This record gives sequence, structure tokens and C-alpha cells, in this order.
Amino acid sequence: MHYLLMYDLVSDYLERRGAYRDEHLKHAWAAVERGELLLAGALSDPVDTAVLLFQSDSPAAAGAFAEADPYVLAGLVTRWRVRPWTTVVGEHASQPVR
Repeated sequence: MHYLLMYDLVSDYLERRGAYRDEHLKHAWAAVERGELLLAGALSDPVDTAVLLFQSDSPAAAGAFAEADPYVLAGLVTRWRVRPWTTVVGEHASQPVR
């Protein structure tokens, strides 16, 4: 199953993230290596949201990621939420429909 972890970011996110970026990326790549995190990044124009795509049996991995994320802990994220995403088209769809 796929899960989207969505972050609402502070208005000065780009100015503040530098101090935490290395640790955040280390945290993210560790989740990739565990096979949990597939893709992640911030939306642009404006940079006010980030979206992280997880693959797991439950939303627990995405929630645990957020709770330990240096960006969340430093207050760069004003709100986060995990939503199940029913993927039906594509090579990696969790529930392919043709």
C-alpha cells in the first residue's frame, strides 16, 4: 500500500532549512534504504508543502518518519498528516486496475 506524508511548511522554510537539511536528508535516505520511502520533495511556486511517498503495510512508517524528522522537530513543519493513496495505474501501483 502507498501512503502520502504531507507537510505544511513555515513561510520562511527556504531560509531556515539549511541548518537541518543534512540531518533531514540522512533521515530520508535511511528510510529509502529500509524500503519505506520511495520519493520525497517540496512543491514549488510557492514552496509551502512537501510530499513524501511511502510504501508499507500500514501508515506507521510514515508517521514514525515524521515524528523523528529534524524538519518537524525544528519547527519547519507546521502540520503533517499521513493519507493512504490507492494507486491503480503504473508499474508500481499497489492495486493495479486495467
